[in-house]
Amino acid sequence: MAARQRVVVGMSGGVDSSVAAYLLQQQGFEVIGVTLKVWSDSCLSRSQEKCCGPQSISDARLVAHRLGIPHFVLDEAEAFEEEVIAPFVREYRQGRTPNPCVLCNEKMKFGRLPQKARAWGAEYVATGHYARIERDESGGVRLSRAKDQRKDQSYFLFRLEPRALERMLTPLGDYEKEEVRQIAKQAGLSVWDKEESQGICFVPGNQYDAFLAERPGKGKDASGEIVDLSGKPLGCHQGIESYTVGQRRRLPGGQGKPLYVVDIDPGKQRIVVGPWEALHQAHCFLSQANWQQPMPPSPLPVTVKVRYNYPAVTARLTLLSDQRARIDFDSPQAGVAPGQAAVCYAGDLLLGGGWIERIAERDPAKTIP
Repeated sequence: MAARQRVVVGMSGGVDSSVAAYLLQQQGFEVIGVTLKVWSDSCLSRSQEKCCGPQSISDARLVAHRLGIPHFVLDEAEAFEEEVIAPFVREYRQGRTPNPCVLCNEKMKFGRLPQKARAWGAEYVATGHYARIERDESGGVRLSRAKDQRKDQSYFLFRLEPRALERMLTPLGDYEKEEVRQIAKQAGLSVWDKEESQGICFVPGNQYDAFLAERPGKGKDASGEIVDLSGKPLGCHQGIESYTVGQRRRLPGGQGKPLYVVDIDPGKQRIVVGPWEALHQAHCFLSQANWQQPMPPSPLPVTVKVRYNYPAVTARLTLLSDQRARIDFDSPQAGVAPGQAAVCYAGDLLLGGGWIERIAERDPAKTIP
């Protein structure tokens, strides 16, 4: 009798990763459950309700016991600080809007975890992501949107290299969220009705300002001006990390119409604001682009998401040198924030994407001083 294929499943203690482990077990895999502990012991109180907190570790252990599979907790707090939290803080202080979930997938779940999987002789690493991995007869691998478009998480996986996709399993890709909960309930998994964690896992209560303020490295004087598009001062701020492009909160009033953050200038510690119309961009540039599929000659028609919770829009993609690209939107888009990921698709197929660059120079009518 042939040995069963071994798979390491990242178990966060939630219903999705729990059902992923269950489904793989039902498919005949030898399943090993692993939870990444990404907080130091002195900070665990912050993450009680998060996917990496003590309760979640306990929930994952209970599910593993129910399934009769081994479960391990890996202390990756130091790596998580270096690979995810530090870049998150650095990006905000440079006037950019980071996406730490993308880095966590690239560096931790499909970076650190596969190393442990290889040491245990596992052929695959699996998670509870809503995305589809498709394999063809020639050995090619494609990552596509999930069946449940509302829950699709392929956006967060654009940084993965093809070699990572080859050893990756995403068993929830063909299920709706409610189907997943029903499977968990029928399997007797205690987490079947557990609420989903909201926001970034390492920011308690989603209080970004408080989290950033207590991190080391902030200058003594981080204040600066808030100016309009002509350069006229309208007020002051206490730190650019409290702002993101498209934001309305904490901006001066009395201008006759709502103002939005249009640009953040880290060199001058300055917030530039303007009306809704000034937010719209006809194009953007990407850096550190990663393409999971062989790319045909550009420009290439694509659909693109400039933030996870934004709808995909039609555009044309042009590949540039030095892992850069240009995206020209079919219609101008608002809230295109430097630091966020722009992820491109051809139909449901994920092509790849990159990090949105800051556009320092705009059309003369929208020149930022």
